[in-house]
Amino acid sequence: MSLNNPFARLPEVPAFSVTSADVSDGGAWKSEQMSGIAGVPGGKDLSPQLSWSGAPEGTRSYAVTVYDADAPTGSGFWHWAVADIPAAVTELPEGAGDDTGSGLPAGAFQLPNDARAARYIGAAPPAGHGVHRYFVVVHALDTEHIDVPRDATPAHLGFTMAGHILGRAVLTATAETAA
Repeated sequence: MSLNNPFARLPEVPAFSVTSADVSDGGAWKSEQMSGIAGVPGGKDLSPQLSWSGAPEGTRSYAVTVYDADAPTGSGFWHWAVADIPAAVTELPEGAGDDTGSGLPAGAFQLPNDARAARYIGAAPPAGHGVHRYFVVVHALDTEHIDVPRDATPAHLGFTMAGHILGRAVLTATAETAA
């Protein structure tokens, strides 16, 4: 069985760098990024701190997404989607994705995730399902505003962004819940 690669059928674009004070690439989420909302003991549903650099010339805005490609749904699970982050912004603090988006820059907005909440919802892989991969992606866009309704799905955002992506920064986190 091959692993789901969420970028396999998307246009290739230059890579740039994204890091987090909360998780290293390939590392496991801390309890802060796990989901208390979904019943994970100690989970706090805090979006991770993110910093990025090296975006391609011409970047006019960013979008950030967090996607679990291994969720047992047939379509994965979108944990967070933020659009219209101004090009001058290159960092989001931990917890920016709370119910009000209090840590987001002016003009940016959160779309409803697959739990239909416009906020970050932490990792909550089913007990005994194995390790899940969470793709944390900063998308560099050639437009200041991506034209999606505020209640659009993250998949709709991805479809709309596809022709506007200049570069992509990817950090992969993991999580597993014991059986």
